[in-house]
Amino acid sequence: MTEDSAAPSFSTRGPVLIVGTGLLGTSLALALVAAGVEVQLSDTSPTSLALARDMGAGRVRIDGDVEPRIVVVATPPDVTASVVLHELEAHPGAVVTDVASVKDRIAAEVRAHGGRAARRYVGGHPMAGRERSGAGAADSDLFAGRPWVVVGREADPDAALVVRNLAVDVGATPVRMGAAEHDAAVAAVSHLPQLLSSLLAARLETLPEAALALAGQGLRDTTRIAASDPRLWSAIVVGNAGPVVELLRAVRGDLDLLIDGIALAAPPPDSPQDTASGGAEGIAPGAVGAVTDVMSRGSAGRSRIPGKHGGAPRRYAEVQVLVPDSAGELGRLFSDVGAAGVNIEDFVMEHSAGQRAGLATLSVLPGAAQPLEEALDARGWRVVGA
Repeated sequence: MTEDSAAPSFSTRGPVLIVGTGLLGTSLALALVAAGVEVQLSDTSPTSLALARDMGAGRVRIDGDVEPRIVVVATPPDVTASVVLHELEAHPGAVVTDVASVKDRIAAEVRAHGGRAARRYVGGHPMAGRERSGAGAADSDLFAGRPWVVVGREADPDAALVVRNLAVDVGATPVRMGAAEHDAAVAAVSHLPQLLSSLLAARLETLPEAALALAGQGLRDTTRIAASDPRLWSAIVVGNAGPVVELLRAVRGDLDLLIDGIALAAPPPDSPQDTASGGAEGIAPGAVGAVTDVMSRGSAGRSRIPGKHGGAPRRYAEVQVLVPDSAGELGRLFSDVGAAGVNIEDFVMEHSAGQRAGLATLSVLPGAAQPLEEALDARGWRVVGA
């Protein structure tokens, strides 16, 4: 995989036809319209189409309109290949791309049935999204700073360049990959996390309210994407079944080892817990090691995730500040941090149940932590720790 960082030789020219006015399609349309590109819209859902139009994402395509130069298929992945084939036939002068999150099956079907026209198809996948779906959740800045995978090894080079420039024009960073390489990658960094988040959140369905009241930021972080659209994700996961199943089996193997290890420390069913025999001699051999192993490997994997702006991972210091739950307080905090001359690298806000304040965690460069604490303390903030 290599990142394509060359400067674009030309900008996107319209009309651009967006087929599918969900989150990605409408967000792309809004970004293009904001740049002055003519956008035509098409969707089998009149309601979604009307909403995208009313949001200013372009105008509905009608018979007799000027032929598009680019067609972007933004439909669910289970129908993407058939829509791509239809658009290749309907618009013989256009470059056709898509934004589906699976690529190998779609590319194979287009090559099998598209004939020479398949050379005008370039697979694409912007690595951007939200838990909410539909045109109503669209954002013209959705792609800014995000990778946009371009799968065009079988395509005409000029067509691939058109799609690459489209990605650049909406603020994304084009990344060239093969279809199978892409599917294996997103299975690990997108599809598996979605399933694991949903599995975890499913454990909460019957949890007593008293237990849920204890939930902290860790639970919110790990279950955030569980709110995603089940129908869309069913199509995505099934479309990338091979790589996903391989990863799930690997997780199952790790989970079995973890269960077996922890079970060594669990008392037999219906037997009283022996709390009198403390110390390491009272812990079954292997129990601690099983937990330590998975936690250590998890920490090592987490440390490999690229840092800010896609660069090498960096370690930051954390400064925690209590923020009163009232209008303007968060803005005042940011203003005071700026006045201290410190850049916030990351930010998390946690609200405890029943509390009239939130705990803001500011991630900053290690050398800036102590000066920031002192500056905020001088301005009346209650600094909890760093």
